[in-house]
Amino acid sequence: MRRRYKRELYAERVALIKQLMPHCCIGVDVIVGFPGETEEDFNETFNFLHSLDISYLHVFTYSERANTRALEIEPVVPVNVRHERNKKLRNLSYMKMQWFTQQHEGQTRKTLFEGHAKNGMMEGYTDNYIKVTTPFRVDWVNEIVDWKL
Repeated sequence: MRRRYKRELYAERVALIKQLMPHCCIGVDVIVGFPGETEEDFNETFNFLHSLDISYLHVFTYSERANTRALEIEPVVPVNVRHERNKKLRNLSYMKMQWFTQQHEGQTRKTLFEGHAKNGMMEGYTDNYIKVTTPFRVDWVNEIVDWKL
């Protein structure tokens, strides 16, 4: 996709961020099924992402866009293969977020709760982006609360 950097540089930057901010949550955007992506390419991407100290993935499935150079690249990855690869990376993302969350169990983190109730519950995110769900409390709406994970 014509990136101007190598994955080694990317891995170094992720490692530096984690060194400077060990509790930070790092999300990564990734596209699967780009034209020309082989099974070997996908497996290499999967293994690379698995090895990184990241917390979750935003996974996008490639879709054709008019007037783009990608339309000229062969071979085209079948749509069902694109979806299967997306699913594999979403599963990896789930596992990475579970691992990240477990590393912070027992800690008390600043948590901002949102103002809407869903079935009597409210959600918020810690200062390092761990999702918290608790019974709705109007006095916590848009407030930062110390929350023990």
